[in-house]
Amino acid sequence: MFKFQGKIKVINETQVISEKFKKREFVVTDTSSMYPQDVMFQSVQDKCDMLNGYAVEDQVEVSFNLRGREWTSPDGVVKYFNTLDAWRIEKMGQGGGIPAAGPSDMSLDAQPSASAEGSGEKDDLPF
Repeated sequence: MFKFQGKIKVINETQVISEKFKKREFVVTDTSSMYPQDVMFQSVQDKCDMLNGYAVEDQVEVSFNLRGREWTSPDGVVKYFNTLDAWRIEKMGQGGGIPAAGPSDMSLDAQPSASAEGSGEKDDLPF
């Protein structure tokens, strides 16, 4: 699983490839470097609808899987293709769960309790 952050540049309509397969392509621009990168993703099947609440210029984080496949042309030439299959998209600043910065004061910090410190017992645990 990979994540990519940027601004939506293009959202295409859903394409029905066959009665059993549909896809929707969209482009997200990463502007964090000196040379902006336009990266095309696709969502397939029931994930095509996840783009309905988004618009061009929205700042998003896309969760995706990298897929690769081999194809042999009728002439016998073998080619390889990569696809970025998006399975989640979130507007920046609207995520849930553990904050991106890490654990909060109330969650996963391993702090010694007051009773262990004040009891005078030696703790031989390595952490």
